[in-house]
Amino acid sequence: MAIKITDECINCGACEPECPNNAIYEGGVEWAISDGTSVKGDYELTDGRSIDANAKQTPISDDVYYISPDKCTECQGFHEEPQCAACLPSRLLCARRRSRRIARFAFSKKRAIAFVIYLNTKNDS
Repeated sequence: MAIKITDECINCGACEPECPNNAIYEGGVEWAISDGTSVKGDYELTDGRSIDANAKQTPISDDVYYISPDKCTECQGFHEEPQCAACLPSRLLCARRRSRRIARFAFSKKRAIAFVIYLNTKNDS
């Protein structure tokens, strides 16, 4: 699943540092899968395309904060609720879930990221 920031957003930026996946970006800022993560190499997006994790992607919004659906897991496996919504003064984020198919993909994506982190820490030992 992925959360979408609605038109009710006041653009305060409180959600951005709370995201454990670094999936929230300021409007107009390009994003990459590798931003704030240890993911490297090829990565499969929710639409089935495979990209380099370091490749910069076009901003989803130019005016307000946005959430990359390819990075958002709704904090599954990290927290009991999405941290972006939990931190807002009046919960203006208004979670809009995209689809169950993406929910399954997001959970498997989170597990894959956790596995990559595990392998990296295992190799460091």
